[in-house]
Amino acid sequence: MIIKVLGPGCKKCHETEKLVKEVVEETGSNATVEYVTDIAEIAKQGVFSTPAVMVDGKVVAVGKVPAKAEIKKWLGR
Repeated sequence: MIIKVLGPGCKKCHETEKLVKEVVEETGSNATVEYVTDIAEIAKQGVFSTPAVMVDGKVVAVGKVPAKAEIKKWLGR
């Protein structure tokens, strides 16, 4: 599983990345977490509000910091 946090580097984007990494570690998931800051790449994914999160190529959250419970659902936990 590949999880991408999309954002230019703002406070909420970093908070989202931190939360996703925490949940991956807490659940023992083998998901890979990537942080994408390239605005052109973010726009190519159809995302125009950040932070955003993609799981295996599918956008699952846009414009908000997700709750830990929501992240766990994406991981199937």
